Amino acid sequence: MSLVNEAPVEETTTVRTYLRPIDRDGLAKFAEAGCANPAKRGTNKVHTVMDGQYRSLSYVGHHQPVVVDEPPHLFGEDTAPAPGEMVLAALGGCLAVGITAVATARKVALSKLELFVEGDIGNPAAWGAGGAPMEPAQMGFQAIRVKVLVEGDASREDLDAIVDHANFYSPVANSMRNPIAFDIALQD
Repeated sequence: MSLVNEAPVEETTTVRTYLRPIDRDGLAKFAEAGCANPAKRGTNKVHTVMDGQYRSLSYVGHHQPVVVDEPPHLFGEDTAPAPGEMVLAALGGCLAVGITAVATARKVALSKLELFVEGDIGNPAAWGAGGAPMEPAQMGFQAIRVKVLVEGDASREDLDAIVDHANFYSPVANSMRNPIAFDIALQD
């Protein structure tokens, strides 16, 4: 007769961590204020100063400057993201904020949220410095793709609906999709 020593079976549990939540009550009050005054607008302000070559520093509020540069093949030093990459970063950030807000409003706790943003852009016009003559619609991003990796306490269908809703209401996405008034002039 042989005796087999079996190790006690330990119960395993899965621990899910969640992203730091936003203030749901504050979000509700912010939404109520929007309903009460849908025409209200704020103004974002940025002060950009060229540092040399194509490197610039953009001052936004009290934050450290946002540095922008171009890669060497576009005559920069590649010390920071290129302007188009910053536009995509702004889009990713805005969509992430929207997804978080919509999930919060729908009482869905998120455990993961990542956005992969890419856009097709070229500069055959060489910034208008002697390159190919082009019309505005031919320049800038010609296509943008966003893939969202999101996990939380909701079905895939519910998470998809959250992403779609956030995309529909994204200020940055809508600025990119729709023509906007644009004015440029010399400083007095």
